Amino acid sequence: MSGIALVRKPGPRIAEGIVTHLTREPVDHERAAVQHDAYVAALAANGWRPVYVPPADDLPDAPFVEDAVVMSGRLAVLTRPGAPERRPEVESVAQAVRELGVMSVRITPPGTLDGGDVLQVGPTVYVGRSARTDADGIRQLTALLPERSVVPVELRGVLHLKSAVTALPDGTLIGDPDQVDLPGLLVPEEPAGAHVVVLGEDRVLLAASAPQTAAMLEKRGFFVTKVDISEYEKLEGCVTCLSVLVAG
Repeated sequence: MSGIALVRKPGPRIAEGIVTHLTREPVDHERAAVQHDAYVAALAANGWRPVYVPPADDLPDAPFVEDAVVMSGRLAVLTRPGAPERRPEVESVAQAVRELGVMSVRITPPGTLDGGDVLQVGPTVYVGRSARTDADGIRQLTALLPERSVVPVELRGVLHLKSAVTALPDGTLIGDPDQVDLPGLLVPEEPAGAHVVVLGEDRVLLAASAPQTAAMLEKRGFFVTKVDISEYEKLEGCVTCLSVLVAG
């Protein structure tokens, strides 16, 4: 598995990013930039060629590109974020998608959908019904992906679906049963262990803040790449938020 990783460098206002379920902490822009470079390098080392979305320094949450677009094969679904201040992020992501030659469609008003609420596992697309993604957004996504099975999921005390659960390369769901009701959950050793980026058939990316989960996954036969994203975790970010993988 390989392809392109859409990413966007953090701007100088990143510390002003939205915080919903956490107590705000100071965010160091320079450290966030160094961590982002290391994150992108980890993707590149695993076969994902980074493509940078144009800078958006006036939009604090812009490096969380996952929320602006959902990839289903070679179709890009441009979202309509639930937080109004994040909606201007989408146009520059749309530009990057066009330059890749990928066909795109859009979630339209009044529906809202954040990419962080969309978890794809084989033919199934789980979508969190959250403060950022509403029933109309889920209905639109279902209509735009007629070949997929879209399953709405209720959340508890968490920003996005993928803040609570993601999937391993073999399709196993890993997440917190206190935040989401899905069958057969593998429970991580740390909260950040619920956030996995699939890099290949036996490779995953995990936050450095989940070392015990990394060890658990290694025992299951996966090769784990760990990255420090502590500045982004202060903003409820996780490893999935910072990129959109477009399979080659």
